[in-house]
Amino acid sequence: MRPLPTLMTLALAAAFGGFAATAIRDGLQAPAQASPAASALLPVPTTAALPASVSGQALPSLAPMLQKVTPAVVSVHTKQTVRIRNPFANDPIFRRMFPNIPQERINESLGSGVIIDAKNGYVLTNHHVIEGADEVSVTLADGRTVKADFIGSDPDTDVALMRIPAQNLSAIALADSDGLKVGDFVVAVGNPFGIGQTVTSGIVSAVGRSGLRGLGYQNFIQTDASINPGNSGGALVNLNGELIGINTASFNPQGSMAGNIGLGFAIPVNLARNIKDQLIANNGVVRRGTLGLEAQDVTPQLAAALKLGEARGALVSRVFAGSAAAAAGLKPGDVILGANGQRLDGRDALRNFEGLQSIGSKIALEVRRDGQPLQLNATLREQPKSIAGTELDPRLSGATFGELPERLRQSGFSGVVVESVARGSRAEANNLRKDDIVLAASSGEFDDLPGFRASFTRTPAQLILRIQRGNGGGNLQMQ
Repeated sequence: MRPLPTLMTLALAAAFGGFAATAIRDGLQAPAQASPAASALLPVPTTAALPASVSGQALPSLAPMLQKVTPAVVSVHTKQTVRIRNPFANDPIFRRMFPNIPQERINESLGSGVIIDAKNGYVLTNHHVIEGADEVSVTLADGRTVKADFIGSDPDTDVALMRIPAQNLSAIALADSDGLKVGDFVVAVGNPFGIGQTVTSGIVSAVGRSGLRGLGYQNFIQTDASINPGNSGGALVNLNGELIGINTASFNPQGSMAGNIGLGFAIPVNLARNIKDQLIANNGVVRRGTLGLEAQDVTPQLAAALKLGEARGALVSRVFAGSAAAAAGLKPGDVILGANGQRLDGRDALRNFEGLQSIGSKIALEVRRDGQPLQLNATLREQPKSIAGTELDPRLSGATFGELPERLRQSGFSGVVVESVARGSRAEANNLRKDDIVLAASSGEFDDLPGFRASFTRTPAQLILRIQRGNGGGNLQMQ
């Protein structure tokens, strides 16, 4: 007898799961009603269930696989002490009248995590799950709660690594996420709302997804499996029970309370593994490689002038001295159309590609120069994380400038961020403040930290910075 096709059996199982969930929900939400008279009742079967088999083939179940997976999925609980800003707190009369007014509050949040190394107790989660936390604890599937040690995190890929000092842990095997295909069945496991472990299933809707605003460097797996609040940091697994991604976000234009619309995103496990290895090797930080250039999008007018068949690619506008781009032979006016076989449609796509590569990565660039195809090979060099203001101009002494977080770039900003300002310094006297975003300067044009440094090749007579501070902004003249 011919076995029932796997796709049909999985569809039957999914349909039954949806029917059962709807029935339970309706039963919980329906108001209590008096029973109608017996004569008004229609005859119904005493039991209703799917048969154990169809055409001799047992119905599929995810239960055996999940028995291996769920012990490796944990609940992550964070606490953060936040100082309350009370305008009357420093008033001695007010404090005498209300001596017990609270000065601080504790913010708590819940997320999920995945044990990937039982021997060392390594747990992967999202950066946004543990961001700003003063204390992190992990609750295991068997009910144990253990305080976690923070190893490091990478905000721009939203990956964080912790270690838990516990015995008898269960880890999940890691798959090769590069082999994923659209249509592959996947299962998301997490701990939404802190109610305990939950499981949702679906398929891979897309791979290599990018272009989502405010989410840093992007190479997401898109799935229609529900990723609910609290599922962040949980596991996305294949039908073999292997980890293929770390659940990170869901999308709904009407907000998270509007429900699931089948747009969930997960960080591929190959990317998460690379970040994890760097965090362990580099004392909790990630070192990125860069080409060392500035670029702009190709407009239809530029495409015609550059003899391109279509308006796409990253037009090189500046190549920094001593950079990987200079060593590879890139020149201003070149158009980068692809890297390592990946199509690049514009400046943001090139930047996203660079941000996902490590130092020393070999990159094959598909280039157009004067309308002619050209292939150049580059080896990425380290991208500086910060620059002291004294290296640029004495008027900036006391300030430290860093690369703008990628989530802000995805939201439309460009420039650099002020990482710190020393008390009593010249920069502080000039009203520069920590977390200011420097959008432009009279020193010259720039998009990022290397460009900001290069703009000071010649010392400007007047140094004026255009600043974004919170929701406002303005110009600062540096004396």
